[in-house]
Amino acid sequence: MLKHTGPIAGIAAQDTWVATAGYDNKVILWDARTHKAVAQGVHDHLVNNCAFSPDGQWLVSASSDYSARLWSLPAMRLQAVLPGHGDDVDMAVFSPDSQWIATCALDRLVRVFDLQGRCQTQFAGHTGNVLALAWTPDGQHVISTSVDGTIRQWHVQSGQQVSIHDLQIRTDSLEIASNGTIYAGDDLGRIAILRNGQTEYVQAHQAGIKKVVLNDATHQLVCLSYDSSMSIWNVQPNTPERIAHCALPELIWARSAAVSNSGHVVVGTFGATYAVFDMTTRQWDMSGVQAGSAINAVLHDRGDTYSVGDSGEILKNQQALAHMGSLCNFLTRSSDWLLTGGQLGQLFNAKTGEVLHQHHSPLNCGVHFERDGQAHVAVGTYTGEILVFKCTEQSVTQIECLKVYDNAVKGVSVTGTQLFSVCANTSIAWHSLLDFSLVRQISHAHEKIANDCCTIDAQHVATISRDRTLKIWNGQGVQTYLSPHPNSIKCMAIDDEKSHILTGSYGGTLALFDLRSKDWSQFERPTSAGISDITWHNAQQQFLAASYDGNIYPLKA
Repeated sequence: MLKHTGPIAGIAAQDTWVATAGYDNKVILWDARTHKAVAQGVHDHLVNNCAFSPDGQWLVSASSDYSARLWSLPAMRLQAVLPGHGDDVDMAVFSPDSQWIATCALDRLVRVFDLQGRCQTQFAGHTGNVLALAWTPDGQHVISTSVDGTIRQWHVQSGQQVSIHDLQIRTDSLEIASNGTIYAGDDLGRIAILRNGQTEYVQAHQAGIKKVVLNDATHQLVCLSYDSSMSIWNVQPNTPERIAHCALPELIWARSAAVSNSGHVVVGTFGATYAVFDMTTRQWDMSGVQAGSAINAVLHDRGDTYSVGDSGEILKNQQALAHMGSLCNFLTRSSDWLLTGGQLGQLFNAKTGEVLHQHHSPLNCGVHFERDGQAHVAVGTYTGEILVFKCTEQSVTQIECLKVYDNAVKGVSVTGTQLFSVCANTSIAWHSLLDFSLVRQISHAHEKIANDCCTIDAQHVATISRDRTLKIWNGQGVQTYLSPHPNSIKCMAIDDEKSHILTGSYGGTLALFDLRSKDWSQFERPTSAGISDITWHNAQQQFLAASYDGNIYPLKA
């Protein structure tokens, strides 16, 4: 039976079809009437998005294998590969006449291809990753949005930039109406409305809007946010009016949505198949939705190995311990507390599933430390805060909320008397553990997204990034080492002797860095799925690398 074994990152709907793009490298075509999968195509890496051609003949998919691919319908036969981007392709969309395909990627470029996969035009100008794009109704222009905070309009025939709107904040998704009005969702949870050269804002959510979908025929705009909710707006008046708002079920991923021919909203999930929201009854159909076996975090502690992933189930030595009820991203130990958290913004007691704290956006990473002889935990969030908790025998209590970044905190560690963190916007920062004041911050510490960090000693900390480098920082400067990874480096860990750092990539590769000789001593690819997290197993003197394929791979230093 065809189904996804990982999260669904992209979704499209047209006539009687729904298509889904998954982190299991698959793009699947579904019969919307029966909710049954009928065919699939495969990429070499994560599939981020998909879109139907207006004439119904084609489906295009965008992937982290640096390509977009064109598929015939309904057989899903590969017709063309659209190559040439230098990084993950985040989106691909057809022109209104179905003759051209525009793509955008993390290499900051927008490209236009014909149906034979030949690049006709390339647009350069964005200074950050390009995340989304749309064609103007006349098919003469492409609109793109980026983490650089701008929305740009490009003239396809001349290859020139026509206009630029500097919103000064990241927007992940945009749509354009038949009357030319542009709607975009920003990182402050606002709908930005660009009309007649003016920009207006409507506060829609408490956290960043990750997806907007416009049903032009009904003048309805659907917004999905990392505050775990969905809102629906009537945009026919000058100022949008909210007509519905609901919490997202636990297995919904607030990254992708589309409006089906029946008027229902179809939404991506954390596994197997898509979910359906009935606009009339305001009810969710989650039939067949089930989280995959992907592992997102692994921790070896006090002789036991713990893991957690998309399903939210905590495993202790590969045996079920407790269920959190939703996807979790990290595991950390503080005193006798084992803590985890993730998509719902909830901090859990990982031994019992008890909710200890509720935040307004997902939780991404955590680290424990001692302060004044008392156990503490610092947790990084998707909206740039670092939450600090004091852990006693009886309770876990928040004592600080540090607003550090304007984007997701990707890693936290402790070096001496300082808390260190890295952000998706490429920045890094040090905070004092004495009073949590900012000691030092560096913007653009990496060329691309910084994904993780680890402590070497009281003076040195290491970071890794999408730019495929390992950097070692101290008070005086930084040393940079280009890794052998062909893809973005996702995670890292250090052994107890502080002699080796193991790094893992989204491409499933492991690379071992020798801190004594300052070179890469081992390199292997145990899986075609990505490496999600790494921990050190002291008793066995080896690293344990968790993967999105649900397995844990050992590697001796």
